[in-house]
Amino acid sequence: MTQILPSTVLQFAAGDPSLFVEFKDYWNQYRSENGPKGKTYTFSTKDQNGNPISFAEKESLLNAHLKREIGKRSGVDFSSAPLETLVSHPLVVYNTFAVVDQLIDAVLPDTITDSIGYFCDVRTAGYGDSFRFLVRPRDLFAVSKAGRLSMKTAEVKKQFDGEVTVIPEMHQLAVGVSLYRVLCGLDSLAFLVAKAIKSMESAMNREIYDIFQAQMVALSSSPAASALQISGYSQASLTKLAQRVQAWSGAAPIILGTKVALASILPDDANYRYDLVSDFVQIGFMRHAFGMDIFELPQIAAWETFGSTYLSDSYIYIIAPGTDKLIKLCLEGSTTSYTNNTFEHATLMQSTNIWKSWKAAVVTSSLGAVIAL
Repeated sequence: MTQILPSTVLQFAAGDPSLFVEFKDYWNQYRSENGPKGKTYTFSTKDQNGNPISFAEKESLLNAHLKREIGKRSGVDFSSAPLETLVSHPLVVYNTFAVVDQLIDAVLPDTITDSIGYFCDVRTAGYGDSFRFLVRPRDLFAVSKAGRLSMKTAEVKKQFDGEVTVIPEMHQLAVGVSLYRVLCGLDSLAFLVAKAIKSMESAMNREIYDIFQAQMVALSSSPAASALQISGYSQASLTKLAQRVQAWSGAAPIILGTKVALASILPDDANYRYDLVSDFVQIGFMRHAFGMDIFELPQIAAWETFGSTYLSDSYIYIIAPGTDKLIKLCLEGSTTSYTNNTFEHATLMQSTNIWKSWKAAVVTSSLGAVIAL
């Protein structure tokens, strides 16, 4: 299973990736229970001896493994002295969050791909690197009629590649943590890492959705508006846009939207019938219609206003990811963190800052279309 981990994580693991494989299993179960329904993730429901194991038991075993790993890397025997003494050891603090950083990097790329992989391609590079993309033209060469071996040359066509450079931007989150409570088992380090990953995923998703939707909505004011944007859903409008995207992109189109938006995709004939086990009743929309696959964009919370959601329910998108994905998400370097001194605050609460550098951008020669509901 080591091939599922990034090379930087494998390098950090130094030949023993068991902790990161174990955390990935824990993370898959965590998001299966706490993420949007309808997604399936691979995780084990049994321990190493084949006995059934609950999620709480799995979390407890993972936290114990984390503590052993931190002690091994710090060269500290946690049974040699009271924890009140050992939590201020600089190597314990350093190695705790060095492990946390690598746990985040072990699952974050796959997590983002699961959320927005239909229209976004995730790329990674080293710290300090920028990303350079070549965008090849989608146009074909012109073929003209000619006299029978009596014309030396036809109209010459020359195509040029475009180039887009993406420079990632640093992002930061800060969380209060009591290392004493973590190492004593009063607080769960595994849950803390899972919450940090979920927070980063949400921030990345919002940035990616903003860019994707802005690009699609901007079609209304572009020369392509009449060809790639239609107001009001109908079966005819959907199939018309889909065949345009397929013809110009050279790949089969798919349909994207939130659950509310996708519920609008129904045949124009009002005499259709569906039973209680149909996709429309079970999940709220059809999975396949008019020769195209349909995928839901998982809704995310707009934390600024209680009860609000972030993605617009007013659009249905048609794209052809088989040609090229519209958005590129560029992840720079590894996750890094800094934790202040144990005794810096009167409450002995430590502040941990976690940094991750990324940038999303529209980089493609593929086409997309949109229906404004």
